[in-house]
Amino acid sequence: MLPVLRRGTTFPSFMDDFLGRDFFSNFFDNQTGMSIPSVNIIEGKEDFRIEVAVPGLDKKDFKIDLNNNVLVISSEKEVKNEQTDEKYMRKEFSYSSFQRSFTLPNSVDAEKINAAYKDGVLNVTIPKKEDAKEKPPRTIKIA
Repeated sequence: MLPVLRRGTTFPSFMDDFLGRDFFSNFFDNQTGMSIPSVNIIEGKEDFRIEVAVPGLDKKDFKIDLNNNVLVISSEKEVKNEQTDEKYMRKEFSYSSFQRSFTLPNSVDAEKINAAYKDGVLNVTIPKKEDAKEKPPRTIKIA
């Protein structure tokens, strides 16, 4: 299973040299509230498991799509914070999102993929096809 991460540059390299390579990426990342959550990818005998660390979200905030053996896990969340004092009212809006893509091997059973969210971790279980599962060793008799 291969994670897919695309990074592109918006400005030519002379801008990188002038302002520093991370100027624009850090500026825009901090302003938009976007971050890429950490993941663990585990291969077991029966399945693959993807664990995504995303605390503070609800299961309704996630969207998981599968298209042409590419599994896409994404989330969008808008938070409204309202504070009222004696003389003024203040509202703050926050919007955060992420998207992670994983190219699945042909050995998985895509129809049986399931997901659960608990304690800030999204767990996606991707079962292997029967013919791809690890088989126990056996002894072959010689005739």
